[in-house]
Amino acid sequence: MSIKRDVSPDSTAARVALWRALHVEIDPPPHVLEDEIGLKLLAPDKDWRSRGDMDPQFTRPFRASIVARARFIEDLVIEQVGRGLSQYVILGAGLDSFAQRRPQIASRLRVFEIDQPGPQAWKRQRLLELGFGIPDWLRFVPVDFEAGENWRDALVTAGFDASKPAIVVSTGVSMYLTKDANEDLLRQVAAFAPGSTLAMTFLLPLEMADPEVRSGLEMAQRGARASGTPFLSFFTPLEILALAHGAGFREAQHVSATDLTRRYFVGRTDDLRPPNNTEELLVANT
Repeated sequence: MSIKRDVSPDSTAARVALWRALHVEIDPPPHVLEDEIGLKLLAPDKDWRSRGDMDPQFTRPFRASIVARARFIEDLVIEQVGRGLSQYVILGAGLDSFAQRRPQIASRLRVFEIDQPGPQAWKRQRLLELGFGIPDWLRFVPVDFEAGENWRDALVTAGFDASKPAIVVSTGVSMYLTKDANEDLLRQVAAFAPGSTLAMTFLLPLEMADPEVRSGLEMAQRGARASGTPFLSFFTPLEILALAHGAGFREAQHVSATDLTRRYFVGRTDDLRPPNNTEELLVANT
């Protein structure tokens, strides 16, 4: 995972957290996801909404995509808990707030947040400062990916039981990894105990995206390259499914933007919806 070594959140993680808050603040209810925890952690200047990357119209399809993927994963986790699952692994956790927003569900799990040491230490400190605390069932797992540390080993050291199934989530990460690194990630999760589930986002080739968001995606690609974290991998749905099956998953499915729109955006009067063929989801089972 190519995430900048720093003592504060990655700029992409911060932007995602602010878009989630922006959805609550400016989009009419019902809200797909109500999450202002990241906003509290970041405590940006009071004029944060006037930033160019927070423009209500420009960010509209992107924030719809962000809250849709987060809601889908949250619903999937809750469904798995109902089936008796007890371990939840978040790769590249960033400013994920499931543990703080849904403690009644999260406390029935052992939640492992894997991230770079610097940003994770910053998040831990902010949670303590804001009074959220760090319950025993929430395990922070610092892994220096740039130094080649093995996240599976770190996970076991943190108390993960490899003999039991888990749900593993990776959002907004695959595009920063090489194809080989993505294949390695899939193989590692496919080797988890039977009954485990992976939910992973992937970015489709930019030329396939809805015209309304293509320029924004190209801008994001240029920005990522300039900041030293270029987009490296794009997959069509057929390609990502083939990789999942080749890695050893028993079954795999593609969750499209259309699927997410049907689940969470039907009946809205503001036409808010995630754009087609941008960042979509792979769900695979061992």
